[in-house]
Amino acid sequence: MSKAIMVKTKKDLADRLSDELNLTKKDAAEAVNIVFDEIIETLAASGEVSINGFGKFEVSERAARTGINPATKEKIEIAASKSVKFKASKNLKDTVQ
Repeated sequence: MSKAIMVKTKKDLADRLSDELNLTKKDAAEAVNIVFDEIIETLAASGEVSINGFGKFEVSERAARTGINPATKEKIEIAASKSVKFKASKNLKDTVQ
């Protein structure tokens, strides 16, 4: 038997916030957007966001490198890039287990 996959959206988070704190749906959605916008802005400035009990988001830089095109076996240059890494806190890991 397969497990049902639960998917939460920003709207679902805003709805929960609205219910728990007696906010209007509009105010709750704005609060959720402010949190996500702040995370995005901090990461865009190469900062890190640490949320106690949840985890840490940080920007990781990859150096330029030479790769191989699997279709042609030809060498290609892969440009340097940045990506976002997330490291779960011990509390989150333990809860998911």
